[in-house]
Amino acid sequence: MASSSSGSPTYKPPPASSSTESIASTHTTTSVPPLTPISREGPDDSSKLRTFLSILRKFIGVADIASVRFSLPAQLLEPIPNLEYWNYLDRPETFISIGDSEEELGRMLAVLRFWFTKDLKYVKGKPCKPYNSALGEFFRCNWVVEDTVQPILGRAQKVSVDNTHSTANKPIKVSYLTEQTSHHPPVSAFFVDCREKGITARGFDQLSAKFTGTGIRVTPGAHNLGIFLNLLNRDNEEYQLTHPAAHLGGLLRGSLSVTVADTCYMTCSKTKIKVILHYLEEGWLGKSQNKVTGVMYHYDPESDKRTKIKDVPESEVIARIEGCWYDKVYYTLTGSKESQLLIDLNPLMPVPKIIPPVADQLPNESRRFWADVTQAILDKQFAAATKVKTELEERQREKAAARKAQKEEWKPRFFTGSLTPVGKPELTDEGRLALKGLHEGNYCLSESLVTGA
Repeated sequence: MASSSSGSPTYKPPPASSSTESIASTHTTTSVPPLTPISREGPDDSSKLRTFLSILRKFIGVADIASVRFSLPAQLLEPIPNLEYWNYLDRPETFISIGDSEEELGRMLAVLRFWFTKDLKYVKGKPCKPYNSALGEFFRCNWVVEDTVQPILGRAQKVSVDNTHSTANKPIKVSYLTEQTSHHPPVSAFFVDCREKGITARGFDQLSAKFTGTGIRVTPGAHNLGIFLNLLNRDNEEYQLTHPAAHLGGLLRGSLSVTVADTCYMTCSKTKIKVILHYLEEGWLGKSQNKVTGVMYHYDPESDKRTKIKDVPESEVIARIEGCWYDKVYYTLTGSKESQLLIDLNPLMPVPKIIPPVADQLPNESRRFWADVTQAILDKQFAAATKVKTELEERQREKAAARKAQKEEWKPRFFTGSLTPVGKPELTDEGRLALKGLHEGNYCLSESLVTGA
């Protein structure tokens, strides 16, 4: 599940490594401080958790601690900006292959394959707390991966969106732009663009979090309606993927863990195919099973109200899903007794991003904006890091107060509205220009005329 910036911890992946798949993952070299902590003595995880728990206890009974946006001392943070950490492209090769199958069922299965890889950082990492995003802060990057993933079902059509050339086994670029569009409530908008294959994804990221006394329950915020995927080369098919709730536990034990016990949905009104995924509760001994089960069926977009797997008549089922979202997930087509592998997560690690050179980053671009805080944390100078962090936060409050006094409404730079259109943010001319520059490797942007901090 994704997050806009908040006071709740998220998940820290280990350094990315190559997998058994062929992937182009070359970094752009910059002088920005590295975001993987160096090995030096500092507060251990259990000490961090004890301090964090003592802070959280002040929020027992608060309906949504994510909306409070309390400030944590630097020693409890990981040196990475929230906007950089949160994205759905841990394995971009699954994203670019979504539209390859000639069959509608094959494309929905490809959506599911992408779904189970999008948060690989959960599977391979450990909980952490990035920096809260500042209003107007933005992050952009590319991934370049080879188009080698084959359709799960149906004949492959690996061609460019204009049908001028084959993309099979060739490097494909995926560009990503996200901006903190609202501070109260904390919401960010994102847009993913694979221009060569005509695949996009967009949405608003916002979470709601409630401290239960022993853990944190995290749910999608009111403006987070999920991920909206569009396939231009498939008559602009649109898929909506909603997020399940998650629970962060282990605070009392000093060892954080994440579990998911909720239902989420994937729908495509054009093909009339819907998926209900149910993440199962812990086992009876309290050990997390990380099990997921699901059903895929034909539905009527105008009248379907089904929310549970048991509500779907067997006669309408076209496939069933089962497995472990930490391990392997399988699908079984109706009429077949044999399960087929959908995705094996074991050999996979998050693919590194290609970041614009520091000389081309703007002052309100995530890595540059937080550079001094990041360097101080890496140097274990936590008092200095907290001081710089507090100065940035105070500057944001001062600018917000000045806008309120002048009755000025904040307007994002790259997206048309802070919270609109509902669920599906639209790019401004500058947003489209920024993505075009990413695609072309031209990172130069004019400085923002107005910043939130």
